[in-house]
Amino acid sequence: MKTITKPSRIPNEQDVLRTYYFPKRIFDFVFSLVLLFILSPCFVLIGLLIKLEDGGKIFYLHPRLGIKSSEINVYKFRSMKETKQDLKDLLTKEQYEEYLKEYKLDNDPRITKIGNILRKTSLDELPQLLNILKGEMSFVGPRPIIEEEFINYSSQEKEKLLSVKPGLTGYWQAYARNNATYQTGKRQEMELYYIDNASLLLDIRILVKTVHTVLTREGAM
Repeated sequence: MKTITKPSRIPNEQDVLRTYYFPKRIFDFVFSLVLLFILSPCFVLIGLLIKLEDGGKIFYLHPRLGIKSSEINVYKFRSMKETKQDLKDLLTKEQYEEYLKEYKLDNDPRITKIGNILRKTSLDELPQLLNILKGEMSFVGPRPIIEEEFINYSSQEKEKLLSVKPGLTGYWQAYARNNATYQTGKRQEMELYYIDNASLLLDIRILVKTVHTVLTREGAM
């Protein structure tokens, strides 16, 4: 008797939700809560050092776009001097042109002494654990960006980028960081690659690689 092979079922949205996004959200919530508790002394120390340097605000809230174009305020330890001067007046012509290309600068004159250490060690990103706890971000995903940065993506790519939660770290940040830029197209390619290939195994690999990248300062400014 001939055996009839049943066609494999194509996973639907509910399957993906159960096998990937649901356990990922549970991990995000539990692990961010645990880390916030463990790292609370570190938060206090960093906050104190920032205050002692210039007396300004400890945290900096930067508006970014999250999943489905939702507006979120990304928490960071403040690493720049507080000033009301226009960015164009603070930077040289070359620096301003560089900023407009990549939305970041090498040797940024606005960065404080403590801020420089925080950025090189990625400690300025720690407050984003609050964004993860609130469900606005995940530990792993494409990095949250501002509206102006979407000029580097097509409308279809923008839609794809906003179909998932942004991450504290991601494929681009872990494996290339500042060595992959918008100008070369490598950053866009890596962010979109992650979305197309997202899985729990890839997330674990990215988290492990991120720790290695931060400790070795690989690709750091």
